[in-house]
Parts: sequence; structure tokens; C-alpha cells
Amino acid sequence: MTRSQRITIGILSFIAFSLATALGIYAYQSLRTVAQTPLGPALPFIPTKSLPPTWTPSPAPAATEVAEATLAPTMPLPTERSGPLCGGPMLMNVLVIGADTRGDNYTYGLGDAIRLVRVDFMTPKVSVLEFPRDLWVEIPHIEDNLNGQDYEKLNQAYLYGQPGFKYWDDPSEGSGLTALTLNKNFGVNIDHYITVNMRTFEHIIDAIGGIEVEILNEEVAKTANLSIGTHLLNGAQALKLARNRTGGIFERADNQNLVLCAVRKKLTSPQIVTQIPALIETFQDNIRTDFTPEQLGQLACLGTQMPPENILLASFPSDLFKTTRVFDPVFDKRISIVEADFDILSDFVARFQAGTWPVPAPTDTSSAIDEEDAASICQ
Repeated sequence: MTRSQRITIGILSFIAFSLATALGIYAYQSLRTVAQTPLGPALPFIPTKSLPPTWTPSPAPAATEVAEATLAPTMPLPTERSGPLCGGPMLMNVLVIGADTRGDNYTYGLGDAIRLVRVDFMTPKVSVLEFPRDLWVEIPHIEDNLNGQDYEKLNQAYLYGQPGFKYWDDPSEGSGLTALTLNKNFGVNIDHYITVNMRTFEHIIDAIGGIEVEILNEEVAKTANLSIGTHLLNGAQALKLARNRTGGIFERADNQNLVLCAVRKKLTSPQIVTQIPALIETFQDNIRTDFTPEQLGQLACLGTQMPPENILLASFPSDLFKTTRVFDPVFDKRISIVEADFDILSDFVARFQAGTWPVPAPTDTSSAIDEEDAASICQ
């Protein structure tokens, strides 16, 4: 090989290497762009709202009292880690809505289940707060369409924001209007949302091979056409259990928490955890969310590293609510609603978002922790 040939080959090799490097950088940047692109419209800008409570709850137990109680342990923060797990933010508040739309579309539907999820990437820890769907609340942007009426049930905020009604013109639709309603009435601050309709919920449960639940309540078992004991439920059965209204709204929330814990347990099982990226890709077009694929991956990563005892399921104390009836001009009749002191609920919300409420329910009956401060744990 002559010297000129070697020079030519060297130049061509350099050009080929440069092209390959450029293509690699372009492909990486393209993938990063896709990974960081939200899967749906972002929430509208909602100024941080701080409602001064007019009610002061019982003071939290002193540190010594808590230390004496036998509480479910939390995962200690490793000393060598100075930042959040899985590349996530320190904290994230997520609105999760289960819509009662039975078809594959999101044109209509009520907010059948409404949860505020506080995700702590530092501890790590996840706290879930249930909002009763029948709360009589002020819903922004609907009065022009309802002859000046701006109060309806909380679950209708989602309906009125959907394309079928479109009582407000924002791309985030019912999810965004529900977030705005929760902020206006209770001072809830929300970073992201995930909304799933009933059909998609069933498909997700079926895709992970069903969920295992233990049913101990005879009335719940009877309504779900099951017996007392442990059952492997398919998507349709899991949905039926989650929507079971036997016993009232608070028992229904307990049934939904039972299903949520079972889903969490299945998703972190060895046979499913490796399939999570594929599951996300499969269902990302069938849910409504403003998460990016990268953020969904962060949540999936966190779920695999978090012990069950760090998942707290909370509801407002039931004695804060009263079931009553009001006349609703929309339906031209008296309807059943749930009333409560919103200042008290807002105080609970503020403590929830600060991470000071709830605390794990103690196993020691001598614990000084108030019942209203305790939460159930995903086992």
C-alpha cells in the first residue's frame, strides 16, 4: 500500500468515524427529546395557594411518644446518597383520576375515583389521599354554561372539562379542571396528572396477569360475587371491587385502596417489574397524562426500590363529613351530597403536602398517635 493510499484510507476512516459520531449524537438527542416530551397537555398554571386554617388540630405526638410506639419502619436515607432516587425531583404531587367512562374514549365521564399522591423521591415514600367524589364544591369556569351556578359535586369537575361538555377551553380538559377545583376549594397544589378510564383499567389489570386480594368483609364479598378469602381477580373483577358501594363512600375508598395495594404488589413482583417499560409503552396512548416517558420511568424505578410500609393510604376522618341533600338546578331536583368544613379539610391537605400527615398506623395499641393522624399501609 502506497503512502498516498494510506493517507486516503485514513481520511475516509476519519470521515466515517465523524459521521457515525454525529449520527449517534443525533439519535441520542432525538431519543432524549422523545423521552422528555409530555404525553399530553400540561396542567394550567395554578398559583400556589395557602389557606390560613381557622381550626387548629390536636398537636402531633412528641418525638419521645412516637419513638415509644411500634411503628412500621421507613427506609433510612443512605448516607452516601445526597440527591433524589431514580433521577426524579425531591417531591412530586400527582392527581390521579379514575374516570367512569366505559368506552375507549375520554369524551365524557365523571371522576369516579380522585386521589392526591405525594411522591417523595428522597425518603422514599408515597402517600395517597382520597377525596370523596360527592363533596359539594365550587367549580371554576362553569357558571356561564349553568345559568350562573358554580357549585356541583367534585366528580363533575372532570365531566364539565371533557370535550363532550367543554365548559372551559384548556387542553388539559377534565383533569385540569379537577386540579383547578381542588386548588380553589382546598389549596391543593398539583404538579402532574394521570387519568385512566374503566376500559383501560381493566386492560392493565389483565396485562399484568390479574391481582391477588384478600377479602374479609362478607358484604363486600357478596356484592363482588366472591367468597371470604384470597382471590386472583381479572380486570373486570378488580373494577367491580373498586366500584363497590356497599357500606358507603368510605368503605368504597377502602375497597379502592385494597385494589391499589394489590396493583402495587404485582407491579413490583420479579415476573412483572422487567415488563414495566413495555407496559408503559403499550398503554401510554390509552391514558391521559402530562408525564413524559422519562418521568414515568422514574416512578417505575422508585416503585421497585420502596418497601411496602412506605406507602401510606389516607382518608379524611369520616366524622368530618355529613351526608345531606341540596336542590340542584341542573337536575331540577334534590340530590345527595357530602358536606364538610373546608377550612378543616384544607388544613389536613396542607399537612399532607408538607409530609407531616398521615403517619403509619401503630401496631402498639398504647401508642399516643391519634386515630385521625394514622394511615393504612400497603402490605
